[in-house]
Amino acid sequence: MEVVRRFDELPPGLRGAVFAVGNFDGLHHGHRAVIERAKQVAQASGVPCGVITFEPHPRHYFSLDDPPFRLTPFQRKQTILESWGLDCMVAVPFDAALAATSAERFVTDGLVDGLGVGHLVVGHDFAFGHKRRGNTAFLKEQASAYGFGVTVVEAHLAASGALYSSRAIRELLQSGRPREAAEALGRWWAVDGTVQHGDARGRDLGFPTANLEMGAYLQPSHGIYAVRAGIVEDGGTTWHDAAANLGLRPTFDGRTVLLEVHLLEFSGDLYGKTMDVSFVEYLRPEERFADIDGLIAQMGADCAQAREILARPEYAPERYDAGAPAPAREEPLP
Repeated sequence: MEVVRRFDELPPGLRGAVFAVGNFDGLHHGHRAVIERAKQVAQASGVPCGVITFEPHPRHYFSLDDPPFRLTPFQRKQTILESWGLDCMVAVPFDAALAATSAERFVTDGLVDGLGVGHLVVGHDFAFGHKRRGNTAFLKEQASAYGFGVTVVEAHLAASGALYSSRAIRELLQSGRPREAAEALGRWWAVDGTVQHGDARGRDLGFPTANLEMGAYLQPSHGIYAVRAGIVEDGGTTWHDAAANLGLRPTFDGRTVLLEVHLLEFSGDLYGKTMDVSFVEYLRPEERFADIDGLIAQMGADCAQAREILARPEYAPERYDAGAPAPAREEPLP
């Protein structure tokens, strides 16, 4: 998949492509519906298909002091989109110049002159340009004037009638409901990072951990989780059942948030390696223990519970298949 950061960097062979447009944080089932429609249009026309998105996320630009909120930072978004078979990703820098660009100029300078778009596919609530003054009706008018096509995908709803949204998924994760978040995402929500040296306290307690910082990722509810940990190497990713603590480690008066992952059946050196961690189930909140023996006993119980949960069919790694469109219905919002 070709990745470019500016409208005028698109290779000539990709001009005239079909593009899905949006922030696409999370790449959940609603986003997938928009992207799948773009792929269908592109296939019918025999042209490439790509995505136009914005990096950093506009929310980060306008609210620099907000805590991390991303479900899929740039690199993870790129990896998922590539796995979906797209030809290109235009990750436009969201900066002061873009924030001040009118909807008209975004169309003429970016979409028409820059990309030479053949067709755009957007969600029902798509808005763009300075102060979000451009909407789908305006986009259709511009498309008619400049000779490109537009498809607006109506709200994509779960079988329950709930609207898929990144905000709702963030709320699920921050309330300790990773399985429900996975249902909306179409895959287990995951983070990745480089394993760091810690204070080796877990090893001393008999539960060695791989320590990762959350970085730009959203911080879900602090506590203990059943997770799957993938060790990423050149030959691929090797997955292990694991238990993890996300939080401040109150028994030891921790001051920085860490994700500490204990692989249930593993022995070896992980320092400096890249690890992928899928959040499967929330077990309990963090708590302060009166003594180390109490903490060790609880850690043993947590690992046993994580092992039992991860063995259940409903928590299988392939339980949510991101390779297939959502089993959902599509209709206008009431």
